[in-house]
Amino acid sequence: MRLARTTGTTAAGRLGLVLLASAALVAVAPPPPATAAPVAPAAPGVTVEERRLDGDVPRRILDDSGFDGVAPAFAASLRGAGSYGQAERAAVRHGERLWQRAVDRAQGRGPAGGELSRDDDRPLYWARLAMTRELRAWHAESGLSDAAGTRLLERLESASRGQDSMTGGGAGDRAKGLRRIVVTGFDPFTLDRDIRISNPSGALALALDGTVIRTADGPARVETAVFPVRWGDFADGTVERALRRALPRADLFVTVSQGRVGRIDVERYNGAWRGGFGDNENVSETGLVPVKDPATQPQWTTTTLPYAAIAAAGTGRFPVYDNTSVTEIPAGGTAPVVRPAGPTPGSAARAGGGGDYLSNEIAYRATLLRDRLGLDIPGGHVHTPVLQFGPGNTDPATGTVSDPVFVQNRLDITEQLRTIVRVAAEES
Repeated sequence: MRLARTTGTTAAGRLGLVLLASAALVAVAPPPPATAAPVAPAAPGVTVEERRLDGDVPRRILDDSGFDGVAPAFAASLRGAGSYGQAERAAVRHGERLWQRAVDRAQGRGPAGGELSRDDDRPLYWARLAMTRELRAWHAESGLSDAAGTRLLERLESASRGQDSMTGGGAGDRAKGLRRIVVTGFDPFTLDRDIRISNPSGALALALDGTVIRTADGPARVETAVFPVRWGDFADGTVERALRRALPRADLFVTVSQGRVGRIDVERYNGAWRGGFGDNENVSETGLVPVKDPATQPQWTTTTLPYAAIAAAGTGRFPVYDNTSVTEIPAGGTAPVVRPAGPTPGSAARAGGGGDYLSNEIAYRATLLRDRLGLDIPGGHVHTPVLQFGPGNTDPATGTVSDPVFVQNRLDITEQLRTIVRVAAEES
């Protein structure tokens, strides 16, 4: 069907996530095995991310979780759309349903479906990609402008990531004495190394969304969202669009991503630098973090989370560190230097405590937005441990999609981060 109506939009692109390994940091994941085959170039109209859907593991995850019917139902709605407005409503409606379905599954509501544990974040990721692929295919036949297609993708992405529903509560919450907490996570990444990968920060977002945490100072409602692992989406302002609505109504925010093996880090400093690690579209970006009003862009931003209290609290099995290390080019210098105690005056950022990948960037963008909005609220970034499979299943060639160690590790990380969020709320 060809549609007559078109609409304008702002551009949206790709995004991204976690931590680049530098000399001062532990690598997020091992280098790809020598036998690993690169993903073939995407067919026209299909992205690199969407092309991975054709692999056995994504299909098994969707089938096993019962999310395999999400994209076909969305495609049927698109086929019945007779205008841009109807297509947009379908994108928003089905995106919201996917997010809520993933949240309900993670929190024990509704059918669990298959053998995957309820807390698994991967059905959401792969089902969303199946939906965006259907939308691209429909748009190619619709006659709508490229701008209209981009706008539809934006609406689907933001709705299916929980970003549209992250409103910061209302007057009713204040009347009930509910404080408001914003928590963000990320999609799985490094999928060409291991297509089975899950991201504990995404699982955390699903487990916490809409829940109430009981603190010593009273109850606090948590609202969450997940972000893509694509440099371009960050440059296009996806973080600021989502958080500009939520932060002014929040009492606390915590951006979360997967970091180092066997430890949790509260990142003290965030740097204005992209280090080039490939994103989920296999795109690499190096240079200053692109922001609006670059003339007033600082090289560093800092956490306002109660880092000392979080590190000192007994929150769970993984050790928690107040991480103050950065990599900088000192004022007047030309070569990067690791500074264990934070940046020196006038230095240029080359890596924050969380590295120079998208985990550092979301921390930088969120804290810069906090400062530019003049908000006096605690907020910053926490890195989770790397989520690992059990012995015998660490090689992607085994094809094992899940195992008891993998599930328990993810559950333990989620519960420890839930406690960290509570401690942050109590100590702020």
